[in-house]
Amino acid sequence: MKKIFKELKRSICKFSDMERQRRNTKKYNFRQPDLKELRNLTSYVLDPLSFKARFGKLLPLLTTQVDEGLMSVLVQFYDPLYRCFTFPDFQLLPTLEEYAYLVGIPILDQLSFSGLESIPTSREIADILHIDESLVGAHMTTKGGIQGLPSEFLIAQATMYGKAMSEDAFEAIFVLLIYGLVLFPNINKFVDVNAIRIFSTLNPVPTLLGDTYFSLHMRNAKGGGAIVCCLPLLYKWFISHLTQTVAFKENKGCLRWSTRLMSLTNDDISWYNRVYDGVKIIDSCGEFSNVPLLGTCGGINYNPVLARRQLGFPLKDKPNNVLLEGVLFQEGKDPQGLKGRMVRAWRKIHRKGRKELGPKNCVALEPYTAWVRKRASEYLMSYEYPRPTPLVEDGPLTLSDQGVEELRDEDCSRAWIREREELLQQIEEKDALIEFLEYQVIDDPNDAWTSLLPQSSRQADSPVLHQSQFFETDGSFGTREPRAEGGGSQIDFPNGVILSRSEPVFSNTYNSSPEDGHF
Repeated sequence: MKKIFKELKRSICKFSDMERQRRNTKKYNFRQPDLKELRNLTSYVLDPLSFKARFGKLLPLLTTQVDEGLMSVLVQFYDPLYRCFTFPDFQLLPTLEEYAYLVGIPILDQLSFSGLESIPTSREIADILHIDESLVGAHMTTKGGIQGLPSEFLIAQATMYGKAMSEDAFEAIFVLLIYGLVLFPNINKFVDVNAIRIFSTLNPVPTLLGDTYFSLHMRNAKGGGAIVCCLPLLYKWFISHLTQTVAFKENKGCLRWSTRLMSLTNDDISWYNRVYDGVKIIDSCGEFSNVPLLGTCGGINYNPVLARRQLGFPLKDKPNNVLLEGVLFQEGKDPQGLKGRMVRAWRKIHRKGRKELGPKNCVALEPYTAWVRKRASEYLMSYEYPRPTPLVEDGPLTLSDQGVEELRDEDCSRAWIREREELLQQIEEKDALIEFLEYQVIDDPNDAWTSLLPQSSRQADSPVLHQSQFFETDGSFGTREPRAEGGGSQIDFPNGVILSRSEPVFSNTYNSSPEDGHF
């Protein structure tokens, strides 16, 4: 018996040594410009709702308080092989659809920024900004090898037109400043011609995502350094998926972000927001099996097949390696002609929805999760796995040397048995959940979500706010004009909110999407 205990002890110690293997953390920093002067300019926005309708959710980006500690930990999970963030048993990656929603700007069915566009002339820039051409020509300069306009000049112009209540000129200059300093930061206090070209098309989302992936990938390859992308947007995307439990948000134990993120499992993640119910995923483009992205500094691709759960669709099995093929080029270093191929690919966008991917049930089955766990163990985590506090058992205060050795052997054996039983229990629970979900999922797309809810959440008299009757403002909610609908009674409140009794209430598990920039 003692020999068996010793063998178990050696096995457990060997297993523990394997678990202690970690990747070294890398030192990253972030390009975060001072936005105080831009925030001051918001006082000249005469109609915030109209501004949002024309230019998107740009104003909240100016007031988003980014937790750099959280972001510094997040980027340690970046997995260059699959262009995603790999955690112990799940993966997350920003998508075009999520970025488009968070920034409030749709993805147009046309080519976004490629870098092949001609540099705009002073006349063209003046026309865009509604200012005098001579002013643009006098202030156009070159920094870091690229042309552009100093932000001080643009801020002064925006202030002048704002005070004069010249809305067109003020808004054009103000939005260009946001594009140049927030969405596409490059040189400090400088709005370069790339930002001007992207602003002229008003189709920034593919370039925003391209810059995010490109900077993450290049800094990871170089072992650290400055990540240059729209950090407030990446931050808002990530916190939209974090668990919304009070315990996690309050963090009364004052745990570090590394411990808090390592403790998360795929069951803790807020996977899906119902704003994507009718959205079709941009799944691939042209000749590429995934989606190529052109940023301001180069090109890279990302893998929407890994993000299907974030958009409501199931993840059933290990994805085909063909769908995960990686491409990358730096601006000015493109021997394979990837830029031209990417430009042509965006002329043929392939979208997928319910018809191709099935009903939206937002689940991950065990074959896929097992593949993620295997990848996490191969790639290694940068932080320790959290361990439960061991149970303290009563026993004699003193023992002989032989008794101490036997007790240690017995404790190791018990710990090993307990861990094995816990793993088996988790497997049984997962299998039961999968069986339940597979039984509950139905083919009718209108019922795919309600079939997963408790019966009490589907009572006919449960009120819900019609999505078509409310809109989000910067930090508040308003209502649109009520419309008469047949088949359901309505309750009118003094503030104009309309509640209907004909629709189900949906669980916050699927509908949580914090956008306040605080966590």
